[in-house]
Amino acid sequence: MSLNPTLQEIPTNKPSDLGLHRWFAAYTHSCQEKRVAQHLSARSIEFFLPVFRKVTRWKNGLRVPIDRPLFPGYVFVKVQQNERVRVLELPGVHSIVGAGREPVPLPNQEIEALRHGIHLLNAEPHAYVNVGDRAKIQNGPLKGMTGIVLRKQNGCRLVLSLELIMRSVSVEVDEHDLEPLEPSSFTLLSGATGAPQRIHASVPNSYLCEPL
Repeated sequence: MSLNPTLQEIPTNKPSDLGLHRWFAAYTHSCQEKRVAQHLSARSIEFFLPVFRKVTRWKNGLRVPIDRPLFPGYVFVKVQQNERVRVLELPGVHSIVGAGREPVPLPNQEIEALRHGIHLLNAEPHAYVNVGDRAKIQNGPLKGMTGIVLRKQNGCRLVLSLELIMRSVSVEVDEHDLEPLEPSSFTLLSGATGAPQRIHASVPNSYLCEPL
């Protein structure tokens, strides 16, 4: 799934676009995703904070399931172009991702697909990748999305990448629901030897933070 426009493809914000509600990626300070989400909710600003459940062992040996952000350091917000100051002034928000000082909106169709489908799959953060055997999901809640195929513990997973923020998640898929985009090179990867050839960024320290 590619969400990163090239420099030539970065949309210019026409006057007619300023009144449209678009999805943007708000970059937060470390471990502040949930706090930012609370402020957004209190101000009736539409947002999307996808999470996954991870069992954490405390010092006393107790194992506790905790919801952690799927995209550490980011909360997706849906606002008008000229309303972004409402997001920037919130405690815990560092900036809105864009080109220079101009925020770049994310494709609405792909963010909406994640909103309505990611909770139905076993998703987890993954090191950001953009090289590997690419395939398109043919069925299910994420139908039409493309990603990189890998094997993990005898299962098939697809890595979906948000290039604009350089973050990835992997989701469980049935390999029969995948259509190879490059048939000549399509091979499901094994867990031992199938690591992507190039990794741009790994999950940051905020992934390891305990909840507020």
